[in-house]
Amino acid sequence: MTLANKVTIGRIFMIPVFVWLAIYYAKSVKDGAPVEAWRWAAIAAFVLASVSDGVDGYIARRFNQRSRLGVILDPLADKGLLLAAIITLSVVTWPQRFPTWFPIVIISRDAIIITGSLLVHYFVGKVEIRAHWTGKCATFLQMVAIGWLMLLIETPSPMYPTVLAAVFTVVSGVIYFTSGLRQANAAGHGSPDQQA
Repeated sequence: MTLANKVTIGRIFMIPVFVWLAIYYAKSVKDGAPVEAWRWAAIAAFVLASVSDGVDGYIARRFNQRSRLGVILDPLADKGLLLAAIITLSVVTWPQRFPTWFPIVIISRDAIIITGSLLVHYFVGKVEIRAHWTGKCATFLQMVAIGWLMLLIETPSPMYPTVLAAVFTVVSGVIYFTSGLRQANAAGHGSPDQQA
């Protein structure tokens, strides 16, 4: 196993650590005596996991350690960290929480993309998912919203980055969905997809 993959697996193991720390802080808040050390530990775990994303990518490129396993694990680790943080910060008793609709939007978009990709792959034989700038913006804004809540920033309201992240999430979902439809339609007419 390559060093890059080991870093990615380490990031995956950091996800339950972050959730555990966030839950412990929430318990202290619920008990009326917030232990800020738990919150900062949760923030540190999230930051460490996020930074490791760039580290494993750098190692893979610098030392030519790209692998099929890494192609699978890296997006799973990234998506797992974001979903775990968003869901956790929607259900636990932190001073600020995400509204219930936020994780629903994120999960629904990902479920639609995954289902659509599987259907296109099944009926067409292959599917090409090209990264779009709106998807990258959605991911960045989701991380900003998570950081906003964990740092307990009240002004401006955490609803601003949350709503903005939700908007870009929906827009990117629509773009990926229509791209899949184009690929399926092009295959049905016997011509390759020409989308840039």
